[in-house]
Amino acid sequence: MNVSIKTLMFASLTAASAVHADTTQTQPLVRATVSTDSAMVAAANPLAVKAGVDVLAKGGTAADAAVAVQMMLNLVEPQSSGIGGGAFMLYWDAQAKKLLTFDGREKAPASATPEYFYGDDGKPMKWWDGVVGGRSVGVPGTLKLVEHVHAKYGNQKWMSLLIPAIVKAQIGFEVSPRLHKSIAAAQERKLDLFESTRNYFFNEDGSPVAQGSYLKNPEFAQALREIGINGSAPFYTGRIAEDIVAAVATETNPGEMTLEDLANYSVIERAPVCVPYRAHEVCGMGPPTSGGLTMAQILTMLNNHDLPSMGPTAEAWHLYIEAAKLAYADRGLYMADADFVDMPEGLLDKTYLAQRAALIDLEQAMEKAEAGVPPKEDADRFSPDTQPERAGTSHFSIVDQFGNIVSMTTTIETGFGSRVMTNGFLLNNELTDFSFAAEREGLPVANRVEGGKRPRSSMSPTMVFKDGAPVLAIGSPGGSRIINYVTQKVIAILDWEMDLQAALDLPHVVNRNGATDLEENTAATDYQGALEALGHKVKTRGLNSGLHAIAIEDGKLFGAADSRREGIAAGF
Repeated sequence: MNVSIKTLMFASLTAASAVHADTTQTQPLVRATVSTDSAMVAAANPLAVKAGVDVLAKGGTAADAAVAVQMMLNLVEPQSSGIGGGAFMLYWDAQAKKLLTFDGREKAPASATPEYFYGDDGKPMKWWDGVVGGRSVGVPGTLKLVEHVHAKYGNQKWMSLLIPAIVKAQIGFEVSPRLHKSIAAAQERKLDLFESTRNYFFNEDGSPVAQGSYLKNPEFAQALREIGINGSAPFYTGRIAEDIVAAVATETNPGEMTLEDLANYSVIERAPVCVPYRAHEVCGMGPPTSGGLTMAQILTMLNNHDLPSMGPTAEAWHLYIEAAKLAYADRGLYMADADFVDMPEGLLDKTYLAQRAALIDLEQAMEKAEAGVPPKEDADRFSPDTQPERAGTSHFSIVDQFGNIVSMTTTIETGFGSRVMTNGFLLNNELTDFSFAAEREGLPVANRVEGGKRPRSSMSPTMVFKDGAPVLAIGSPGGSRIINYVTQKVIAILDWEMDLQAALDLPHVVNRNGATDLEENTAATDYQGALEALGHKVKTRGLNSGLHAIAIEDGKLFGAADSRREGIAAGF
């Protein structure tokens, strides 16, 4: 059907205004899959979606729209992503018929050692003690990433893509329900500790800025003006770089980032991780994120089971949970920044994964999976890292009228990152994604801190192909649960042939090689008895994903946004 941008945006903005969401559990909306003919954006905030759709309507590419979407998200969803953080992007070049992946992950300062997060007692500090302050801040990569991809694939002027966020930062934007509640929740986690952050997110009486109030950010507007004129140079080698280093060094729990660390940052183009699944090919991002490899392992182990005929039943979830345990065990032992760690070559070896899949007992849950020994691998080379990333992050998917596609997951790590703010944007706490312990029982942890290394992630921007053509772009926030969220929705779409919106809203069943989490207050809890009868340890809890997806079928686009949050899908 032909739907105008104006009509779609009005309908979506009206729906989004009814959302009541926070960082833990939301009041879901009843939504429907959106269909358009030419181009589409699915992202976490209506203002960001509008910025992206407007760029596409002017003839811009998905690479152009990604810049506008990211900058607006930095402004209106600052707790989740921004130029003070990092990102991974999958980009489908429709003309070349080629999938590329771009690594904009943050880096540790060059001076960092494996004992970076050790306290005065010589022991690893507690996780939250490492988060707040400059010590957790990694060298940001998001700005360099979108600039790099824009230079390669954009057709719009760089400054024009920043203007929507500049204008909105200058005149103010309406504080959404989710942002207000996120600020209030983070106040208990020292969001109001530092003056610049406190002055921006809180009123003079110490209360969080109110839902529906207008929040201006002239400092961010000025930073974007400088970036619009000079590209990323002010951020990595100029005035903003100096401010970042000063903020990291002088705040509580100081870090070690230098101007040289910022100047030396570069985006890396890496090979995608792709595996066949049924009649499709599922592609993701390789290390330093564990998302693509872990998803690929889970799907490969499930490929020989008849999930399509099972549907979303306890029987199917049992198989999924067991495969997830096995994959997360390998993730914990082996996966890290491949530029620093000699990772096993055989993690996706078909024979190896068939052997791993054979460990799945159809009648009994395993307690906890042990990592396997892939071909040509030494079984005693590493010690496992079991430290999970906390939930945060954002994801957006874009398809332009030329057929180019972006699937990008972007983050400052936990909500509001390090709590350190400069030039109107928050700095990440990505270094806490490293293992705080450098070794265990005499063996090094693959994901230990090292100078210049990128911490392991779970971000899982994904594209699915059939007969060489893209049919789905999808991803989600959610810390180390992201892998579960995205893998399950791929299964729901491909195996259970669910409508896109229904698939994204499907209740979560999550396992990270421990107890199984069922999404509370949903139909997922109906599986508890059957799963416990199979030996699963089960907990119910809020599982606040933020999936955004676009499917391509018969020349039409179908988009959806997770009802647990306040995003939308829209286009023309």
